[in-house]
Amino acid sequence: MYNKTHKRLLILAGTVFTAIGIVGILIPVLPTTPFLLLAAACYLRGSEKFYHWLLSNKLFSFYIRNYLEGKGMPLKIKIFTLTLLWLSIGISIWIGTQNLAIRLILAFVAAGVTVHIITIKTRKTNKTSNEKQT
Repeated sequence: MYNKTHKRLLILAGTVFTAIGIVGILIPVLPTTPFLLLAAACYLRGSEKFYHWLLSNKLFSFYIRNYLEGKGMPLKIKIFTLTLLWLSIGISIWIGTQNLAIRLILAFVAAGVTVHIITIKTRKTNKTSNEKQT
């Protein structure tokens, strides 16, 4: 269905999205899960090997599987994420720029991410997707 060039471009895009997702693990303003989901979609179409690697990776599979399986986020993680999000965006708005348009964009991005996180199902426990549910 896809030619070699198309598959290589999908693998390249998946790798770029994976790298951005890794950065997102370390930087709270950058969302991790959407980039890892994009990487998974690219790998699914470009390389079954990379797709399975991403879904079985100890660092990444937690984000992808919990989202895809609709298991949600623990409340503690939601609170932590939103706190870091608003703290970092707030500092960026306050100190990082004097441009009103950029400040508004940052505020809208933070509000959008907040709405998305709030609408994700809240898990009662902090079990990973690999652990058995009892």
